[in-house]
Amino acid sequence: MARTAGRSPEETRRVLLGAAAEVFRDRGVSATLADVARGAGVSKGGLLYHFATKDDLVRALVQDMLDTFRADVTAAVDPDDTGPGRLTRAYVRVSLRAHDADEVRETAALIAQLAAIPEVAALAKSDARHWAATLAADGLPPTVLALVVSAADGASFAALWGGASHTLPAHDLERGLLRLTRDRDLWALLAPSQG
Repeated sequence: MARTAGRSPEETRRVLLGAAAEVFRDRGVSATLADVARGAGVSKGGLLYHFATKDDLVRALVQDMLDTFRADVTAAVDPDDTGPGRLTRAYVRVSLRAHDADEVRETAALIAQLAAIPEVAALAKSDARHWAATLAADGLPPTVLALVVSAADGASFAALWGGASHTLPAHDLERGLLRLTRDRDLWALLAPSQG
């Protein structure tokens, strides 16, 4: 069992969220709060102190995953980059940074377990609306933004299927996408035709 003495409430909460992610990924959302408490090395009462219901725990887990990605993107914004697309460039860097293939598969397995829950789907849709609005306000033409974000999102999940269908290394793809966010000549080429 994990040591609980001396942990702050926030540290215990983090341990509980980590255990919940592992238990739900491995056993599905039918796993019990007792299963999560056991995985975290705390009593069920200790878990209930932090999360009154399983729904509260699932909601907190999903929100934590979404918030972590947002924080990572915010932290990746280059303070010297003041041009249009600066947040989109941070989004690309975070999406394409090297991930352990097993970690990507584990995260995808967890998302697959949680995505069937209507409240989780609602949180994900709300987060997607946030990203759509935030990135749309980042100053890139809509076509460029759609291409860059779609490519970054797609490439970040390529590991789920054993790799990408292309042979371009991730750092080259990242460099190309970042260039696309800065090159106004390319923007003009990608603009929708008016006829």
